[in-house]
Amino acid sequence: MRTTIDELDARLLLALGENPRATVLALAERTGLSRNTVQARLARLEERGVLTTFERRVSPAALGYPLTAYVTVTVLQRMLTPVADALAAVPEVLEVLGMTGEGDLLVQCVAQDADELYRIAGRLLAIDGVERTTTALVMRTLVEYRIAPLLKGLAGP
Repeated sequence: MRTTIDELDARLLLALGENPRATVLALAERTGLSRNTVQARLARLEERGVLTTFERRVSPAALGYPLTAYVTVTVLQRMLTPVADALAAVPEVLEVLGMTGEGDLLVQCVAQDADELYRIAGRLLAIDGVERTTTALVMRTLVEYRIAPLLKGLAGP
């Protein structure tokens, strides 16, 4: 389901991105909208899944997991759902994306050190239905996750 936002939603999300702890009143002042409008729009954005969880802002490194890796997983197609469920049971797995190309899934995981990453990779490979894995270690983040450039285009001048 495709969710679209309008110019006012984009302005509100930009203001929220600049100050995630802003009160509804502060967001209203920043955007020039009424407090009730801001509150209603935030509720609607949350209901529609436009605003996601706070978890995305917590750094795994701050929790003792400085290593990030992406694991490409090739799966027996009839086992895709059970494999995804098994991956969700691994605490170090942050995200699993279905994709096209060489592999079937792209798994983002974190580890405390190289030995733990080796153990996690082995655990992923041992999941019933996983045929093959390829692990790539993240050396440095060059562009952080961002959405503001897209919102700025929608928000207008």
